[in-house]
Amino acid sequence: MTKSKYDYDVAIIGGGSAGYAAARTAVGAGLRTVIIEGGREVGGLCILRGCMPSKALLYAAEVLHLARRADTWGLKIKSTGFDFARVMKRKAQRIGEFADYRRQQLESGKFKFIRANAKFLDQHRLQLFPLPQTLSKLRSSRRKEARPSLLDGTSQSLLTSAATISAKYFIIASGSVVSPPLLPQLQQVGYITSDEALSLKKLPKTLIVLGGGATASELAQFFARFDVKVTMIQRSPHVLKEFDADAAAVVETVFRREGIKLFTDTRLLDAWTSGRKKGVTFEHAGKRIRVQADEILLALGRSPNASGLGLESVGVKLDNDRIVTNARMQTSAPHIYAAGDCTGPHEIVHIAVQQGEIAGHNIVHPRKPRRMDYRLLTNVVFTDPQMATVGLTENAAIAQGIPYRAASYPFNDHGKSLIMEALDGFVKLLANPRTGEILGGCCVGPVGGELIHEISAAMAKRMTVRELAAMPHYHPTLAEIWTYPAEELAEKLPSG
Repeated sequence: MTKSKYDYDVAIIGGGSAGYAAARTAVGAGLRTVIIEGGREVGGLCILRGCMPSKALLYAAEVLHLARRADTWGLKIKSTGFDFARVMKRKAQRIGEFADYRRQQLESGKFKFIRANAKFLDQHRLQLFPLPQTLSKLRSSRRKEARPSLLDGTSQSLLTSAATISAKYFIIASGSVVSPPLLPQLQQVGYITSDEALSLKKLPKTLIVLGGGATASELAQFFARFDVKVTMIQRSPHVLKEFDADAAAVVETVFRREGIKLFTDTRLLDAWTSGRKKGVTFEHAGKRIRVQADEILLALGRSPNASGLGLESVGVKLDNDRIVTNARMQTSAPHIYAAGDCTGPHEIVHIAVQQGEIAGHNIVHPRKPRRMDYRLLTNVVFTDPQMATVGLTENAAIAQGIPYRAASYPFNDHGKSLIMEALDGFVKLLANPRTGEILGGCCVGPVGGELIHEISAAMAKRMTVRELAAMPHYHPTLAEIWTYPAEELAEKLPSG
């Protein structure tokens, strides 16, 4: 692309997973690129307050849980206590390393990296505003009568006053924010979100978890395994409502077995305080129920972070704050693209990366566009047992009117899982009833997030259940469990 009248060829709002992937793609093609990051910290949701810190804590909880069950295998462990401060310190150290690496990538000099808030002035100009922490740092430096240090590396600029930049193309990768509470009373009562939950200095003795999605489920089990008495309140008939009911039921059974008080199919009515306790009132099975705890964890999801960008002034359409794009990640303004949580429809890191790469590619190669394809959509929830799917679930197949056959096989009848005493859950395959092509897979069981990738690979090559069943699997392994539903489905295929 030839040099133009604009300051940059591409301006990217947001330096998380989607924004960095888009920038890497654009710079690789020689485009003059700038990333504008307005968050208090650099690194993106996944590294700072999502995937990585939560998985660090969940793995610690899993190790503790296994240690407490050591007698199952005839092992004697004298003490299975924990030092919560050390658990959190290790998590912080690892996340610090991940964040430092991402910061180094952003400050590599391959593109301009500006720490500022951004708002569209018109179709090709952004107004940049200094971050509050930058101004605070400036004031502090002036009070000390020292020259303020406002450049963190040669490629990162910290603005001290408003500025304007122009670009030919834009990619919005502004991420998401915690959804506000449905009950206005919660604002007065007070609560923590997943952001605060992942950085607690001290465990509450009792906790109410509002929500039943991935974040709520993972954190509820984490706290329960660290001896917090947890009450979980979910509006839908099952936790993890995006998954099939048979899979969600396995997780619910384990939760209740581990002491979590779980209420599903509820309606929140009120929130209140009683002394130092916080409580909620909800309707369940025709009854009004009141529960109280030391703290309330609001885990009812996240919302696109698209407000305040001035999108209405440049013709970018929104759908309930979600930036609307086509499969090429192009918004209703043809020169403006979007990627990641701000556009959805799936708030998953590897999807955000794909979207960012496709947005960047389509700016570079408008005549050879690429499109997002969610056929291989993968979801993993890191509860224990883990929940994972790829492709179609039964719910989705029914909703879309797609014919299928399904077969499953339980872990409590499988050699390797019996050895591990990992008896909860099953694997399930969905296949085209005529051709046998694999349409989807579900694994709720040990290391389900790892096992699901065998089906991802199979579906990428459009394998049939006959081909999967015939593929050699080492014995005894967890992975060989997939051959059993594959064989069952293969036997039902038309001959020939």
